[in-house]
Amino acid sequence: MAGGKETPRQKMVGMMYLVLTALLALNVSVTVLDKFVFINESLNRANEESAQRNIETLTSIKKSVEETGNRDADRAVVEMAEAMRAQTTNTLNELTNFKLAFIEETKGYLEGHKAEYPGDSRHLTGKTDYDAVGHYMMAAEEGGKGHGVELKAVLDDYVATLRSELKQQGFEDADLVHFESLAHDADTHPVFKNDPNQKGKKFAQLEFEGTPTPAGIASISEFQSRVLSYETQALDLLRKKVGAGDLKFDEIKAMVRPESKYVAAGTPYKAEMFIAASSSGVTPTMTYNGTDIPVNGGIGQVEFVATPGQYDKNGNARKTYEAAITVKLPGGQDTTFRNEIEYYVIRPVIQIQSQSVNALYLNCGNALDVQVPALGTSYSPRFTAAGADVIPGQATGQVTIVPKKLGKINLGVSSNGNKIGDREFGVRGIPAPDIVPRTDRGPVDMKTGISAKTPRLYLQAVPDQSFAEFLPNDAKFRVAEAEITLVSGGLGRRTIRQGERINLGPIAQQARKGDQLVIEIKKVQRQNFRGQVEDFPISKANSFINITLK
Repeated sequence: MAGGKETPRQKMVGMMYLVLTALLALNVSVTVLDKFVFINESLNRANEESAQRNIETLTSIKKSVEETGNRDADRAVVEMAEAMRAQTTNTLNELTNFKLAFIEETKGYLEGHKAEYPGDSRHLTGKTDYDAVGHYMMAAEEGGKGHGVELKAVLDDYVATLRSELKQQGFEDADLVHFESLAHDADTHPVFKNDPNQKGKKFAQLEFEGTPTPAGIASISEFQSRVLSYETQALDLLRKKVGAGDLKFDEIKAMVRPESKYVAAGTPYKAEMFIAASSSGVTPTMTYNGTDIPVNGGIGQVEFVATPGQYDKNGNARKTYEAAITVKLPGGQDTTFRNEIEYYVIRPVIQIQSQSVNALYLNCGNALDVQVPALGTSYSPRFTAAGADVIPGQATGQVTIVPKKLGKINLGVSSNGNKIGDREFGVRGIPAPDIVPRTDRGPVDMKTGISAKTPRLYLQAVPDQSFAEFLPNDAKFRVAEAEITLVSGGLGRRTIRQGERINLGPIAQQARKGDQLVIEIKKVQRQNFRGQVEDFPISKANSFINITLK
């Protein structure tokens, strides 16, 4: 399809039409044919809305011309817009006649039903007729009645007239690229030109061969939608021609020009505020130092790479460029407005932020980035910490601290043999993981329990969320050993010892509804950031889990 301005509704309906058209290649059901009825009705509603918007656009053009004194050039725009609206209406009516012909060719409507509007595709006698529409449209040499040639002529004449009229108003081919043919043969169709299955097909065969009646009617409605879309684009072009010779400032913007977008805390922010006006009827040419820049909505976009200059003691280099804006005033005379713009190039300074934290975790790889910006490129750090392992990183300032005791440690920072200072960190213990029992169906609901015949149970060690987010490589826990006892009537009947994956087979044979599984966590292990595995202490309060059997 051609590009241009379409409403979201038109785009949605067009996409649905393409999908359902593809389904015609399959042995589709009556339900799918009914979808074409829905598509046709949606297209008709969208087309009515588009036609009304185009009428409103024409009314707006007339009003603008009246307000600017009905000048001859602007009156010519109105006359062309009115002729275009009449031509569009006539083309839409001709397309509707094809819908009526399709209905007549397929024996009209079912008994007791009639059309609610021209081209209504509900209650058709020939809803499942795949031959009549194609026969009506196919060329005579292909065994059809040849009316597809008439449809192609209607669509081609509309586009040709539209382009011709717009060229009379001074538009160039580059302005009219969206107004391409609406009636393609397969070899020129943007979708099918490279499809070997469609090669050589003419317009009528491509669009209507093997098409059921509702789909044929929907196809015509889609052509009507594209005709209205072309009219919308054409009217938008004509509207911009009204007052094109006037330097009329009709787009007003509030502008703010700050001394700087960056301001330090405790210092004043300063800016100039003013109104900027531009004309939608004039496209100015803008340059800096004689170089053209893009202009969008009357505003030029200045962008260039700043080059070094003669820096002062504060690291600033003053520079200027010439800004020039050229507009064509009434009478065709070009007028250029110029101004010298001052700006400053700042010597680049790289700042590296510290990523230190206030507390570290015991026996974990706490990664820090310790920087001293004032030392610049001479910064060559060395770190020490009593009661902790210190592992230097690959980049300058990166270090991993592994505390070996709770309480506090001091991180000493030196550079090139010179002591810079110390930073004190608190050391906190690793939060214990939650032991979550699971079955093959997911976590156990501790309120309702599990079936007495459950074959397997899993004990998942889930780390504290904040700890896992902060040190994911140190938050890997597993249940290494657990004791599971079947308790009935207050007495232990069977005990097994297993790890995080528990086979309940030895217990299931004796288990009854109402019994309890008492799980005692004997050992939990943690893998640290080095890949080493260590035992992790579990408190008595967190080492027992009771599960009811049902």
